[in-house]
Amino acid sequence: MSWVGSRAIAVGLTALAFTAVGCGSKGSGGVGANSESVCASDVIYEGRTYIRLSDVEFTAGQKLGTATSPPCRDTDDQGAEVPEISENAYAVSGISPDLAIAIGSSPEQAEVFRVLRSDKRIPPEVQELIDGS
Repeated sequence: MSWVGSRAIAVGLTALAFTAVGCGSKGSGGVGANSESVCASDVIYEGRTYIRLSDVEFTAGQKLGTATSPPCRDTDDQGAEVPEISENAYAVSGISPDLAIAIGSSPEQAEVFRVLRSDKRIPPEVQELIDGS
């Protein structure tokens, strides 16, 4: 194997190692990260799954009801499961709750979530909200 081939393999293995470290229980503090869990970034509302949107400007409207975050296990400790959590669900101004909702203790504290469709596509109304931010 040439020097270039060996170097390419070494670089690839290094990148793989950094990726694995970032995905562990003490990995990056990405969306939904807190001291208890990094996998609780989705919620269930009226039988639909919604995922968090980051850095999106929106206006939360009237309270719709309650959404739940499903139980989550994201650590090496098999007994450490974060229990289901319930939070207030609010309408997002100009968008049907079938497509997007806001979740939080109050409209001012809420974060926007979009519906997770089986085809993985973002509904056009939600894409407009994202593009407007």
